[in-house]
Amino acid sequence: MGKPDRVELIRSIANTIADYRQGEITIPDADHVNRWINQFDASVQQQVLSELDHILKKTYLARTDVEKFLSGVISSKKLTGKDPRAFWKKANILHIQEAGNSQREMLAMFDTILRSKVGLGLKDCGSSDGPFIYLDDAVFTGNRLKHDLFSWIQSSAPAVARLHVIVIGLHCGGQWYAETQLEKVVSDARKKLDLRWWRCLKIEDRRAYLADSDVLRPTALPSEPAVQAYAEGLKYAPDLRAGTGVGGNKFFSSHAGRIVLEQEFLKAGVRIRDMCPNLNQYQRPLGNTLLQTLGFGALMVTFRNCPNNCPLAFWVDSPWYPLFPRKTN
Repeated sequence: MGKPDRVELIRSIANTIADYRQGEITIPDADHVNRWINQFDASVQQQVLSELDHILKKTYLARTDVEKFLSGVISSKKLTGKDPRAFWKKANILHIQEAGNSQREMLAMFDTILRSKVGLGLKDCGSSDGPFIYLDDAVFTGNRLKHDLFSWIQSSAPAVARLHVIVIGLHCGGQWYAETQLEKVVSDARKKLDLRWWRCLKIEDRRAYLADSDVLRPTALPSEPAVQAYAEGLKYAPDLRAGTGVGGNKFFSSHAGRIVLEQEFLKAGVRIRDMCPNLNQYQRPLGNTLLQTLGFGALMVTFRNCPNNCPLAFWVDSPWYPLFPRKTN
């Protein structure tokens, strides 16, 4: 069999993301994908489609994927021991997210699956001596988790607690940042917190591991003047990836395919920033981050929304046409 042609790739991508924000937006069909890809130079469209088709089959989480993850969490013996029902009966499920809807929507799904598997709803869970559960779809920079838990630790958390952070995707840099920040607030509050992490995907994004990263990290800056100007405007020169790795999760099909996507999304992101003057400084070409870099570079998207840590080419709207129209907080 030969390589898929343009039409086949477009149909494949549309099929992968077919349930994105289902019931909220028009189904992202082949025409939708075609309109999005036509914003890139004609000479690279086939390559971008080919690499993106490969990536989204690994990083796009449909509703069925999320339901499977939650079902696995509920019955995980490593987490719950031999009696899942007894564990969840005692567990205190936190609903403390201060911004966004991801936790609320994840908890609604969790409630339905918990009822079907062990006969308990969230309102039936909780005890003074039970562990605490923080459930969300992913940790990216770690900032949201930090802010949510800061308030809880300082106010209603007991003097001694065990906290399970359960997410589908865990970015290593975000985990490190959240842990180091939480250690201080726990110490200042004179409390003890046994923090445990549970994830389906461990995603490498740390600066010290650029060569093994699972996110968009260009090996070089495109020669386009606008990209060069953006990079020169940063406080520090961008950290560029060395080597020919495709990351431990092998989201990328090949190093050549990875380079195409990194280069084209970086160029598109700079162009989008010029097109959309209302974007703030943290909405960087490859995705939102407080750090002065080319962008976070996340590739994980769920059926319920696209994180702003993903490249701007994925989600920014008007006059750019987004592949994943994004709900804002």
